[in-house]
This record gives sequence, structure tokens and C-alpha cells, in this order.
Amino acid sequence: MKFFQKPDKQEGERVPPGQHLAKGFPVLTYGETPQVNIETWEFRVWGLVKPASFTWSDFMSLPQHEFTADFHCVTRWSKLDVKWTGIKVTDFMSLIDVEPQVAHVMEHCYGGYTTNISMADFARSENFFAFKVFSEPLSAEHGGPMRLVVPHIYAWKSAKWINGLEFLEKEKLGFWERNGYHSRGEPWAEERYSGS
Repeated sequence: MKFFQKPDKQEGERVPPGQHLAKGFPVLTYGETPQVNIETWEFRVWGLVKPASFTWSDFMSLPQHEFTADFHCVTRWSKLDVKWTGIKVTDFMSLIDVEPQVAHVMEHCYGGYTTNISMADFARSENFFAFKVFSEPLSAEHGGPMRLVVPHIYAWKSAKWINGLEFLEKEKLGFWERNGYHSRGEPWAEERYSGS
């Protein structure tokens, strides 16, 4: 059985250049998969923001929404119409006090993974913290108990196992960005690697 296929004419307009459609939902992870208990899960913010810490219950008390979004991996596969349940980034941002000079965010995760994103790309109402996919709790392999989802850029920016945000005035590079990946990762421009 083929795991990937070329998009048909109708789907083609939704699939960025160089991508194939995945029939399943592939799992790509560098290093070990963290196993995180929601009872001890903690989410922190620091940097150019009033430092704060949030529990799982704090997040679950925020408005929850259903999202349907296409998902594009830099390794050249896409999955259309992924159905998530989560919390809008903009709803979370209303809880914290970010300084006006903030222009960049570093996403921090259980397991030590980091990835950078501009504030302009991060603080959008279509971005969300996901805790379910296709109505099921997000598995550890897919980033559970919670991951960020940023549909308009490549999925390595949709950090799995997210547990913190560092707010910055200037850009710092995260794990893959320090290892040759593009600092932004716009799929339609094929911003896969630095210099592309």
C-alpha cells in the first residue's frame, strides 16, 4: 500500500509545492518521546513578559474550540483537513502581560526541543494549543498531552510537548534552525532550509 499520493486537481490548490499527501498521519520525532502526566504538566512564560506558570486545569478553563486545518511537514508530506480540539493562542495571550518590544518567541518543550517563531506568526487567532486530534486525546507520539499548531508554516514550528514560551526582542534560533532549517518555514515559498 502506498503511504503517500499526489494530490488530485481539486486538492492541488491546497498542497504547497513539492508536497505529497499522506494517507495516514506520519510520526516524525528526533530523540525520545517524552511521557508527560497532565497532573504534573506545567506551562511557563518568561523573558519580556511578566513571569507566570499555568497548570493543565488553567488551560482547560479557557474556551475550547474545534479546528480543521491542513498540516504540512518539511519532509514533503501534507495531510489535509486534520481535525483538532484546542485553545486559541490569542485566548491564552489575553492571560499574560507581554512587553511591547517583543518581536519573537522561543517555544520550549518537554524533552528539550526548541523552535523559534516571530510574534507576527505566533499571535494569530487560527493558531492553537491542541490537546485532541480527530476527537481523541493527543497521543505522546503526536505531541501529547499538548502541542502548538501553527497551520500556515511547516509543522516543525508546531512544537510537540510544549511547556513554555520565552518572549524575545530579537530572534534566537531553535534546535532545527541551528541545524540548517529555515528560520521561518513558509510552505508555499518552500522555505525548508536556511538560504532557501
